[in-house]
Amino acid sequence: MVIVDDHALFRAGVNAEIAARVAVLGDAGTVSEAIRLIRERRPNVVLVDVHMPDGGGLEIVRTITAELPGVRFLALSVSDAPEDVIDLIRAGARGYVTKTVTADELVVAVERVAAGEVVLSPTLAGFVLDAFSGRERGPSERPEVEGLTRREVDVLELIARGYLYKEVAHRLGISTKTVESHVSSVLRKLNLSNRHQLARWAAQRRIGE
Repeated sequence: MVIVDDHALFRAGVNAEIAARVAVLGDAGTVSEAIRLIRERRPNVVLVDVHMPDGGGLEIVRTITAELPGVRFLALSVSDAPEDVIDLIRAGARGYVTKTVTADELVVAVERVAAGEVVLSPTLAGFVLDAFSGRERGPSERPEVEGLTRREVDVLELIARGYLYKEVAHRLGISTKTVESHVSSVLRKLNLSNRHQLARWAAQRRIGE
């Protein structure tokens, strides 16, 4: 396995936690280093960070998958934003876990990806299934929410009921940061400026009732 992350301390920590159970062939902190290392070592699994200053995991996955289809990728990120998950899976990654994962869970995920399985948490799997089934748009019959994704409508309905971001996150099984991302997207699509306008807009249309 090869570890790719722009934080050296994180790479060292992962290596220390799993090296006794997983053969680590090397690590890299940049996109260019990672691509060069993977080409040289030909690992069966690459543990790759999603967001890095020089392009991130998406570029690595796209480049290597086109050249070396036998190399499998497991994304490891602090982000559980649907767009990050979907983009990596579309590019060819076989799994996606967040950095809240334990060492034991990470080892199991690596082993499963190496065996050809797809590894996603139930919440992340829902995002991917929606995207690949073409259901990420037009989740409601109501014309006022046309253009919103199904998850954005879920968030909108809970906001309309008066839930705080933290409460919305808990009910939907996603992070508060992801809720904020969805709200920002909804505001942009509806040409609204803030959450209060959004709540009023939803109440006027009886959304969430």
